Amino acid sequence: MKKYPFVLVMLMLLGCGEDAATPKPRAFLSLNYPEAKYEPTNLNCPYNFEINTLAEIKASRNNIPCWIDLEYNELNGTIFITYQPINNNLDSLLADAQKLPLQHTIKADAIEGDVYTNKVQDVYGMFYEVSGDAASQAQFYLTDSVNHFVTASAYFRAKPNYDSIIPAADYLKKDMKHIIETFRWED
Repeated sequence: MKKYPFVLVMLMLLGCGEDAATPKPRAFLSLNYPEAKYEPTNLNCPYNFEINTLAEIKASRNNIPCWIDLEYNELNGTIFITYQPINNNLDSLLADAQKLPLQHTIKADAIEGDVYTNKVQDVYGMFYEVSGDAASQAQFYLTDSVNHFVTASAYFRAKPNYDSIIPAADYLKKDMKHIIETFRWED
């Protein structure tokens, strides 16, 4: 019986070493992307804009003329841009473009829309910011209200987890706003 207290004391002394696990504080992913540098596009389409040099222009997987994908490999994301000529269907194009952000209301915490108007360049539209675990964090549409209609959506090749993708989502939102501000119709 005298052996048991000795063994118990030895176990306690060995178990109280400096190797004990300590809980780590919560940390958030810190991603730093290069400062955006922009250059004009020459798309051979009825529109052009300035693009971030980090993005690569690719033809859309749908092989529809003037539908392009802006691939951001470093961010694991893409801005999908579609173009449609207006043929007495502006109302339906607007309805579809305004309905698209609403498809994310199930997962979104908030959807905010900002009107964009550039009378000098004849460019009008809406920019939507989506926060939360939605599939797309930003979308916009642009039109001249007579001949041309463009939509764009940002998506990531990852399961939507807003806390994890927020740095990349903010980067793409900034680029999308730059696209809108430098957008020109080529007639």
